[in-house]
Amino acid sequence: MTEEIRITAEPIDTQRCKFVVSVPVWAGGVRRFTGADEAKGSPLAEAIFAIPGLAVSELIVSGNIITVVKQSTAPWQAAGRAVGNAIRSTVTADVPAVTAAPKPASGEGSAVTDDALYEQVAKVFDEQVNPMVARHGGRVELIDVQDAVVMLRMGGGCQGCGMADVTLRQGIEGMLAQLVPAVRGIVDITDHTSGANPYFQAAKK
Repeated sequence: MTEEIRITAEPIDTQRCKFVVSVPVWAGGVRRFTGADEAKGSPLAEAIFAIPGLAVSELIVSGNIITVVKQSTAPWQAAGRAVGNAIRSTVTADVPAVTAAPKPASGEGSAVTDDALYEQVAKVFDEQVNPMVARHGGRVELIDVQDAVVMLRMGGGCQGCGMADVTLRQGIEGMLAQLVPAVRGIVDITDHTSGANPYFQAAKK
């Protein structure tokens, strides 16, 4: 691959950071890894889970966005360089950086299926979340539910908004905790760097 790979790190908090890559990484929807065992066969995930001292606990890949969750207290300014190197080396290799998840064996699954959760979450988004964010010219799209974790993408005034994480954590997460308690977490896969008309500019008071 001759095209130069550009990677932008967007720390969400001390544990989570979103890495936006200038080329597609995984076109198969959303791929989530929760440990080194699940990473086997996907060079990108293997490389990130193997970074010394980072203690990566979760990795989500969707399109050109990679979200890394770490248990280490190391600041992202330092840790991000190692993650960026792992992304660059695996994305430019001649083999796919990410492979499809293995199919679960029949009979496996949680008490509430992801399909059932998807329907419940979609109802909350339609009836409560989107009417709320529409007041600021925003919208929230439900992408997928995997292992009871909701994947969403923000658009309109929410994309690139400096208050997007507040909306996510205090608004959407709170609603789902109350209305769909089986949901175990939320992952925002939005590329906030490309927001054309954010309601609040990021990094401004």
